[in-house]
Amino acid sequence: MGALLGLILHAIGGFAAGSFYIPFKLIKKWSWETSWFVLGVAAWLIAPILMAWFTVPNLFDVLFAADFETKLYTFVFGVLWGIGALTFGLSMRYLGIGLGMAVVLGFTAAFGTLIPPIYSGTFLQLLQTPGGIIVLIGVLVTLLGIAIAGKAGILKEKNLNIEQQKAAVAEFNLSKGIIIAIISGILSACFAFGLAAGKPIADEALKVGVQNIFQNNPVIVWILWGGLLTNVIWTIVLGVKNKTFGQLTDKTIPNKPKNYILAIAGGVTWYFQFFFYGMGTTYLGEEYEFASWSLHMAFIIIFSTLWGVYFKEWEGVSKKTMRTLWLGLAVIILSTLIIGIGNSL
Repeated sequence: MGALLGLILHAIGGFAAGSFYIPFKLIKKWSWETSWFVLGVAAWLIAPILMAWFTVPNLFDVLFAADFETKLYTFVFGVLWGIGALTFGLSMRYLGIGLGMAVVLGFTAAFGTLIPPIYSGTFLQLLQTPGGIIVLIGVLVTLLGIAIAGKAGILKEKNLNIEQQKAAVAEFNLSKGIIIAIISGILSACFAFGLAAGKPIADEALKVGVQNIFQNNPVIVWILWGGLLTNVIWTIVLGVKNKTFGQLTDKTIPNKPKNYILAIAGGVTWYFQFFFYGMGTTYLGEEYEFASWSLHMAFIIIFSTLWGVYFKEWEGVSKKTMRTLWLGLAVIILSTLIIGIGNSL
């Protein structure tokens, strides 16, 4: 039952992560950096503190109770993850939801899933139990599914001419987008490392009576503070450079309140992926917690790809490309079942 609930929570988090860019796409007359600044403040400052406040007694005592090294490493991993999040937004800008998600999350899943158990020295232990072996097989199947989905994205680019690509993604740029997506994929995995580094903070939360499923909420606050620093600095630099930061208060821009609502909605939606991810990890247990990251990436790809289909990013591609896409999603879904079975053992 615990494994099933963990899968459901990861699925909800994956849906949130795969959907955050939808309201963001609807923002009008604002530059990317203006929109991203408002989204970031909502996602990485306001939402995490509010949710942690409601779920963690004596929140600020818990946030600062751990030793300096723990807080520093958690924050630094957040800074690195923030660079990944920043470039993640740029990859969506240049590649679209479908292809951008597949490339970024392929690298993120590989690094974020396998490095923590290798670093902690528990990887070999997983090979000594049936459940551990099945979970590892599930992780490998996840990576295979992500690779197939990425292949579908590459086939898509071959099927469409430049005009068709730009009709679906206004600023489409394959070479720039791929480079940014690779950087984002590697650095985005630092969120998983931040959760591992911040375990003493979660332990402090448990000491004050926090429910087990909410123990990671104060850790997420520290990680997102690091991410906020990165993104705020970069968006302000871009805003000053491009002279677009005044859009926040420019009264001549129509529907400006709507822009704020859409950016905040995107930010809060983004945050909820981590809220549900943090709860999902508790139901997989410490031994198989590393598989949470793989599951998270899998569900994000499933929902983001479906959104890409809905928004006609795949319109005009060949039947072979669509078969490859659905095969990738089917393999990813299969992997979640394998991980769930392994965890239950």
